[in-house]
Amino acid sequence: MNASVISPELIISLENSLKLNRNEARSLHKNYGNSSLVTLMGLLNFDRQFVRAEGTRVWDSDGTAYLDFLGGYGSLNTGHNHPRVINAIERVRQIPNILQVTVPTLAGALLHNLAVITPGQLKRSFLCNSGAEAVEGALKLARAATGRKAFIYCQNSFHGKSFGALSVTGREKYRKSFEPLLPECIEVPYGDNEALRQALKRHQAAAFIVEPIQGEGGINVPPDGYLATAARDCRENGTLFIADEIQTGFGRTGKMFACQHENVEPDIMCLAKSLGGGIMPIGAFITTEEIWHKAYGTVEKATLHTSTFGGNTWAAAAGIAAIEVLLGEKLDAAAAENGSYFISGLLELQKKYSLIKEVRGRGLLIGIEFNQPGGLTNKATLGLASKLSNEYLGSMVAGELLNRHHIITAYTLNNPNVIRLEPPLTVSREDLDYVLNALDSVLKKNKGFWGFATSSAKTVIKTWTSK
Repeated sequence: MNASVISPELIISLENSLKLNRNEARSLHKNYGNSSLVTLMGLLNFDRQFVRAEGTRVWDSDGTAYLDFLGGYGSLNTGHNHPRVINAIERVRQIPNILQVTVPTLAGALLHNLAVITPGQLKRSFLCNSGAEAVEGALKLARAATGRKAFIYCQNSFHGKSFGALSVTGREKYRKSFEPLLPECIEVPYGDNEALRQALKRHQAAAFIVEPIQGEGGINVPPDGYLATAARDCRENGTLFIADEIQTGFGRTGKMFACQHENVEPDIMCLAKSLGGGIMPIGAFITTEEIWHKAYGTVEKATLHTSTFGGNTWAAAAGIAAIEVLLGEKLDAAAAENGSYFISGLLELQKKYSLIKEVRGRGLLIGIEFNQPGGLTNKATLGLASKLSNEYLGSMVAGELLNRHHIITAYTLNNPNVIRLEPPLTVSREDLDYVLNALDSVLKKNKGFWGFATSSAKTVIKTWTSK
């Protein structure tokens, strides 16, 4: 439609947008967005309209409070709407936000702060807008600095869904529709130093990219010493070691960065999520002086990698404030202490309920994996029970926690049989105990996959008949 003839009355104003109810918002998404996703969210009543948030809690349009144990997939380490982050943005609202003909003041301060808090010789950062963009930049940097083309990545990894990031993401479901992706991307098993060593010998790789703990893969913690050995082997073969700390960074695992559990100093580190304080989208990759200079260290190369919104004033202010909160409130130490307490409670539930296969994680990045149906049940259904359970049991448990106990969580993308427990690092012991008791109740009521399937079916019927 010609913009000159569009009536302003056809546009939904901000004022009217804020007045939309749950059904109206859902209808807009169904008509103009991803309608299949709306259907999926609605199946277990995940399509509530949330209207307020503070700390570890959010409230829906009916006034019901929910405990957030999803935490924006690791974006809310400082909690919802932390007042210091909000105040930081308020303080800079008169400063130009996007202005390319300058070197932004607050971005400079954030660059300095990232160099201070990251391990080893990491010093020079590039500010961008998301985790996937940080990974893209890191891959480009590795190629430019080494002159090599190949990348090594891990099975079950998740680094994003843009082309470069997807090329080093280890789940076929997300890759298949977009192939061919980047050439010369070599997959190795996660946690297997010997497999990595052999790949490094066979390929002249620019970089090995790895999550210190696999998040979407199912909260997979590698064997002790894996990261340190991998970093050493990479350097012996001239391959850069990229640590993807997008989800594990900023205190989530009990250290400021998860690679610090093994005293690993990456060549490149990818950051995002909680760097924005749960308010602003911002990402970054950071590297050493030497690697940066090889890639971008001349005037001719200074503009080879740029971003229109990267380092904008509001995002930088949020990043500065988020780091201040993390350090000032010692949230990494809180994650270590509360994570140990929480995991201990979950392990007690594992002893009590055979449905729990494994509890794993570090700090407040925790996953619960469930056992699959076996024996006569699985044989009688020709394996269908196991297949359905693997794909949907995690979401069913999450649905029970949401609908009966008002706890928000979700399954991990690469392993839907695992639910993640990833609350803000400001979470209290009382909140942890509430979740432990809720899980106890849910598992006591639903003995296995079919029990959860029956409960979920009832929820679906109730949900859809009320819409």
